[in-house]
Amino acid sequence: MPELLLASTSTYRRALLARLCVPFTTQAPGVDEAAVKATGKGPLAVVTELARQKARAVAARHPGAIVIGSDQAAAIDGEVLDKPGDVVRAAAQLRRLAGRAHELLTAVAIEHPAGVVEFVDTTRLHMRALSQAEIDRYLAAEAPFDCAGSYKIEGLGISLFERIDSQDQTAIIGLPLLRLGCELRRLGLRLP
Repeated sequence: MPELLLASTSTYRRALLARLCVPFTTQAPGVDEAAVKATGKGPLAVVTELARQKARAVAARHPGAIVIGSDQAAAIDGEVLDKPGDVVRAAAQLRRLAGRAHELLTAVAIEHPAGVVEFVDTTRLHMRALSQAEIDRYLAAEAPFDCAGSYKIEGLGISLFERIDSQDQTAIIGLPLLRLGCELRRLGLRLP
């Protein structure tokens, strides 16, 4: 079986991939994400390019391996909502999302010896109206400062939403396992 690598340092993606019960290792891709985001391209182009660059960077160091690169962005009004990093930015993001629908784009690029497979999972999330007090309580309880959109859907963040339209709930956390599992099987990996 070929070596499988996850081009990511994300604990969320590592935990998701582990659910497929296939041996893999992780490696930091070392991609300049800020440079890609600074191009001014739309959210779909940004996540697609970042997933591709991450997979390509690690694959260049591991010829013959299968390398998974992924990137995710929350998008509203054609703009990317980055990981907020702190409570002030997180509160601003949640105020902007409150009472509205937005998209969560999760791009995957799988570099392998015969080429590359790329796909994007799009989830539409409908956040309920939120008061500032609710936003403050949520941020104090969960501190989602490392999450696109300022929420952790796998935790208390689920309480912020009215509806989620998704083909694969694992994509919301960072890696769409339904499609990924199919693609890895096609590439010859044995999954349960």
